[in-house]
Amino acid sequence: MSAALGSTRRDKIDELAARAGQVPEGGGGVSLARSAFRRLRRNPVAILGAVIVVAFLLVAALAPSLAPRDPLEQALLSEVRQGSIPGSRDGFPLGVDQLGRDVLSRLIYGSRQSLLIGVVSTVLGAVVGMALGVLAGAFGGWVDTVVMRFVDILLSIPGLLMAISISVLLGQNQYALMIAIAVTQVPVFARLLRGSMLSQRDSDYALAAKALGVKRSRIVLGHVLPNSLSPVIVQATLSLATAIIEAAALSFLGLGDPDISRPEWGAMLSSAQAVLSFAPQLAVYPALCIIVVALGFTLLGESLREALDPKFRR
Repeated sequence: MSAALGSTRRDKIDELAARAGQVPEGGGGVSLARSAFRRLRRNPVAILGAVIVVAFLLVAALAPSLAPRDPLEQALLSEVRQGSIPGSRDGFPLGVDQLGRDVLSRLIYGSRQSLLIGVVSTVLGAVVGMALGVLAGAFGGWVDTVVMRFVDILLSIPGLLMAISISVLLGQNQYALMIAIAVTQVPVFARLLRGSMLSQRDSDYALAAKALGVKRSRIVLGHVLPNSLSPVIVQATLSLATAIIEAAALSFLGLGDPDISRPEWGAMLSSAQAVLSFAPQLAVYPALCIIVVALGFTLLGESLREALDPKFRR
């Protein structure tokens, strides 16, 4: 009798959890990651973002196999005239640029540069920002005050202006570009992790561990920090889209890779300005690549945030 009553009660709890979006109907309790994944599979926006991101990663990884030609080969330079650039033809689906180089091949190889700059700058910004967030969230007091005032100073400077200033100071190269973009990402990760850790620091499990005499370092690194990383992971996905846009913007301004022959979407967009009046497609193609990839990361990041946020579990 008691077993049947317990089973009925458990079924009711699972039904209520399913209605709240916690578990699928007819199933038991699941972890946060599995529950979020199930919601993502039913979200068409998340699927669209994931398809764009996966396609971008595959193109960047398989660029040598996918590109029909060498992106540096000036195959049709002899046919380029003043005020006239050859358009689409056999072997050149998107035509060539003002130096006779295959546009499609340069777009494909340019995805590698955008991915490299976006990932490295986001990782650097996340690592430094998380370190500051851990200091502020774990110690509090004057440490929190000092760290947050430093973060506020960084936030008071417009991101693009800060990136331009750092790029100019460090010189025109890829490493300076990555560092400049990473610095603009630091305040976001620092404030996000600090706020998440403050909310976790006063939770029941942390107070219980403190009452049992567990060391603060073990509580912070073993319990509070792991439970505070979900918002940071979501923000990293969104920051990748921002990093790709900022990298293209700095390259467009001439602050990116000094080797202008190397394919990069922002640099291609910049070089196309000289022939915009009679070859606008040379600006349209890289601009579309930047927009679509940034949109993919944004859609995936927003969907991931909704899947992990309890307020959206309906």
